[in-house]
Amino acid sequence: MNPLERYAPLVDDREAFFDACERPLPSVVRVNTIRSAPDRARAALDEAGVGYEAVDWNPQLLRLDERGPGTSWPYFHGWLHGQEEVSALPAIALDPQPGEKVWDSCAAPGSKTTQLSAMMDDKGVVIGNDNNLGRLSALRHNAERLGVTNLVVTKQDGRNFSLKPFGFKEFDRAIVDAPCSCEGTIRKNPDTLDQWTLEHVHSVAAVQKGILSRAIQATKPGGTVVYSTCTFAPEENEAVVDHVLDTEDCEVVDFENPLESRPGVTEWEDDEYDPSVERTHRIYPHLNDTGGFYCAKLEVTA
Repeated sequence: MNPLERYAPLVDDREAFFDACERPLPSVVRVNTIRSAPDRARAALDEAGVGYEAVDWNPQLLRLDERGPGTSWPYFHGWLHGQEEVSALPAIALDPQPGEKVWDSCAAPGSKTTQLSAMMDDKGVVIGNDNNLGRLSALRHNAERLGVTNLVVTKQDGRNFSLKPFGFKEFDRAIVDAPCSCEGTIRKNPDTLDQWTLEHVHSVAAVQKGILSRAIQATKPGGTVVYSTCTFAPEENEAVVDHVLDTEDCEVVDFENPLESRPGVTEWEDDEYDPSVERTHRIYPHLNDTGGFYCAKLEVTA
């Protein structure tokens, strides 16, 4: 059975959902404002003969007519970075400000990390962490190409991340774009579900709970933590948020989501979740012609 069949009861248009999952994902780039303004980047694409259209909800995102954005000279010079449209949402929800201390707990290969730096005008500090050495090489490469200078790269297990090497004891904001079963990436990785098992979903959910808990503990009272995944599984989404609501000092808060979405679910199979998870966002591929995604914004309360 197609593992996505288990989520059919959650979607409002089963046929549209499955049709969208079978279509190739549009090729999208983000304008890197550390090196270029959107108008300048668009002019460069025009000069290079690369067709595109601006994403209506964010002028820094461009949908290309062709795949392979890395072949254009604006990309080579760091004016552009390939980033799936929906994956730009967590940084926007986090809303980091110049001069702040921000933790990206699962940073590699760096699309969201470098987006955070750009939103902060490359000021303050972004701690980009990952526990995979090979992926950290990609993070460093992308940061260098994009001209990011406020990034500190660390290799730790996010579940017990230590701030001892730094001269501060807490972050202003943190983002947990957690490792997951990646069901929502099927449009760009059609073989994603070939090795899918429910056991893996439950296993990775335990890791997600640990990383999100640590992010809340390491963020100052009144600070913001954003949790996101590219999966449809409630075990990895609402159940993880429900866990930290029960075990950590935090609450779900609203944020302005420019994409069409559906509210988080409060019941799944034999489980019930805190009613506030309805304020989180589920994004299905057929709603905005994107990948599948989940995003929650939390405020640390003590």
